Amino acid sequence: MFSRYCFRALGLMCLLLPIAGCTNTQVSTISVTPTSQTLAIGQTAQLTATGTVSHGNHPSSTEDITDQVTWTSSTPAVATVSSTGLVTAVAAGTASISASLPGLVAASATITVTGTGTTATGGTLASLSIIPNSQAVASPSQTSQFIAIGTTSTGATEDLTSQVMWSSSSKQVATISAGGLATGVGTGTTTITAIYSNSNSTVVTATATFTVTGGTSEGLTALTITPAAQSVSASAQQAQFIALGTSGTTGLEQDVTNTVQWTSSIPTVATIGATTGLATGVSSGTSSITALYTNADGSVVSATAAITVTATSAPEPLLSLTIVPSTITVINLQDTGNFLAIGTFSDVPYVRDLTNTVVWLSSAPDVFPVTTDNATVNPGAPGGVVTAYGSGGSTIIAEATSTDGTIQTATATFDCPLVLPNPPLTAGSCYTGSQADSLLSTLTVYNEGLNTTDWQVTAPSATGTPDVIHCGPGWSLKGGAGGSVCTASYPNGTPVTLTAPAGAGAFGGWSSNCTPTVAINAAGPNSCTIIVGNVTASGTPDLNLGNSNVTVGAIFN
Repeated sequence: MFSRYCFRALGLMCLLLPIAGCTNTQVSTISVTPTSQTLAIGQTAQLTATGTVSHGNHPSSTEDITDQVTWTSSTPAVATVSSTGLVTAVAAGTASISASLPGLVAASATITVTGTGTTATGGTLASLSIIPNSQAVASPSQTSQFIAIGTTSTGATEDLTSQVMWSSSSKQVATISAGGLATGVGTGTTTITAIYSNSNSTVVTATATFTVTGGTSEGLTALTITPAAQSVSASAQQAQFIALGTSGTTGLEQDVTNTVQWTSSIPTVATIGATTGLATGVSSGTSSITALYTNADGSVVSATAAITVTATSAPEPLLSLTIVPSTITVINLQDTGNFLAIGTFSDVPYVRDLTNTVVWLSSAPDVFPVTTDNATVNPGAPGGVVTAYGSGGSTIIAEATSTDGTIQTATATFDCPLVLPNPPLTAGSCYTGSQADSLLSTLTVYNEGLNTTDWQVTAPSATGTPDVIHCGPGWSLKGGAGGSVCTASYPNGTPVTLTAPAGAGAFGGWSSNCTPTVAINAAGPNSCTIIVGNVTASGTPDLNLGNSNVTVGAIFN
């Protein structure tokens, strides 16, 4: 009873000194947790001091002595600490926070303070919000700025606008930059999503809406018919044509087979379903098949294909082609799906598996490639295997040629959808911000400086075509059209050299991820090189790494 009384009543004295009635009961060591912490300026974190207490011949125990130790900071200009161990980040740098008792070796923790652009406070990001949660513009090309605010598990808040992954659910309505600047494209409403990935692979999301009230919906600028030519017999044999439309600003391709107007130049040779694209042979000859799409503004895009009708049927004409299943949806990136192509013939066997003999095509081959007769990779069902390297969807086309030269096609869909508003928390799933490397990666270039009049950045394509990237108002002075943010796609592992030509404004440098190829010279030319996409040590694309898109900032003042 007396030892317990002394330990509680005398408090710190009993912890520090072996005194009468408290013999051999003292704090022998101190530890501080966590041992390291990274904070942004203005954020706080709580440290805890724990003492190991010996009790003579009895086993040692631990006690929370956070309020009994003396807290000090090696660099108060970087981080301060209160008498209760609460650390406050003041300026960028590193400080050692120590906890001490008289007569004992102090324990310490390392505090690293970054600028306001890093989130790794006393805990992970707990929630994310977009400010404002709804915006609208009157017409296409107008812009609005969204801001992403994160709240950590310690209650600290931070502007994460430049660190989240931004996306627009409908790029036909609006696009959004890496900095949260939304730009109207066509009339409608889109969901703007911000996604932040914590270091422990958990993901926090927030959504807002962006509406373009005026103007017209984004129209199609190009139309393609697949295949470009087919042959059927005059005995009412049929052939399916597919129409693929390319959207204006975004360049997205979509299946518009059932929304175009189909016509045959010579209906007595071949007819075609006005809204289906299904052609039927009538008599021998050749007819031109036309697909016509009318945009909301009255502009028209069209494409043509040819159909040849023969007088007699082939010995084994292919009557129809079907893809099974009609759609496949996967959840994770690099997941695969296998389509089967089933043909119907006029002779026995009437139904045949053509999976490994048809030609497989994808409307988005860079994101959803499909294999054709690659038995060494997947014996048994090598054809028709689609792999997801990004989120979205693709039209998968099977094209079969019969012994008489006639062609039949069939289509199916393959999707790796963007799941909102609650995407799965497993890295590698299809939602934006958790994507593994695709076959192509996007390089984004923008100006971080204050010059808005004559700056310029250029870069060639992967095959050497000059000025695929031509960014900045300085380019427009030379007869082109240079935007404030420019993008281009490159195969993973491609080294790309960006150049700020002489006279393009006062040059201040490149962002740290782009290595200067010459010493910085404000008069130019200045250049830097960056490897686009994630690569292995041997230089080949590494599909096990995270998102491969790269952003480079140039500083013009």
